[in-house]
Amino acid sequence: MAEFIGADLRGARFERVDLRGAQFRAVDLAGARLRDVDLAGVVMRGVELADVDIHGEIQNLTINGVDIGPLVTAELDRRYPDRVKMRPTDPAGFREAWDILERLWDETLDRAGRLPAELLHESVDGEWSFIETLRHLAFATDSWIRRVILGDPAPWHPLDLPWDEMPDTPGIPRDRAARPPLDAVLELRRDRMSTVRHVIEGLTQESLKSHTEPVEAAGWPAPRSYPVRDCLLIILNEEWEHRCYAERDLAALAAS
Repeated sequence: MAEFIGADLRGARFERVDLRGAQFRAVDLAGARLRDVDLAGVVMRGVELADVDIHGEIQNLTINGVDIGPLVTAELDRRYPDRVKMRPTDPAGFREAWDILERLWDETLDRAGRLPAELLHESVDGEWSFIETLRHLAFATDSWIRRVILGDPAPWHPLDLPWDEMPDTPGIPRDRAARPPLDAVLELRRDRMSTVRHVIEGLTQESLKSHTEPVEAAGWPAPRSYPVRDCLLIILNEEWEHRCYAERDLAALAAS
């Protein structure tokens, strides 16, 4: 095992590095930036945690003996009452959730349309641009709705954008350098949103409790059976969270 004792690694870059089981003692991580990092099972003792900004999925995170996950969830639900409705249990709840998302995204698109077109390709703090966010949502819909639920083995559009850490997969596009015009992306976006609307409008209690039929082709998600409700919850979560990110970044772009 490699050892770094008394080493100066300031400014070092670690990407696709396996640090499972690594030990850090008397290490200065001030100013470090961690993105798409798996911290499951991490134990921290004697740490100084101040002025820290964390965005991610938080479960079973105990600080000084207090599980803060439920506290974070409760506070976010208080700030955004519609967020609670993104966890529906019946067809009517899914239809209400999609109505909310369509309304909120209309507001976000109107806000984006007031900015100069070139800013919609700009990244804020290393995150996806607004255009890339819409492309990623098309990818999510193609993967979980058109592939998994509707059974299309290769549903992806050339403008679809997987998450950055996804391994290259034959047949799945990932052109990060593309700079398509907003109109082209919106056309794709409207088509994919109408597909989700069609699926949700056709939901029954029985179909919501059912499992999908595996597609007979390699790709992503893996070709196996999935609970229909889980697939739809993934889409609601993707739509909700990425709109929050988009609103945050649009505000930063407008201020600049």
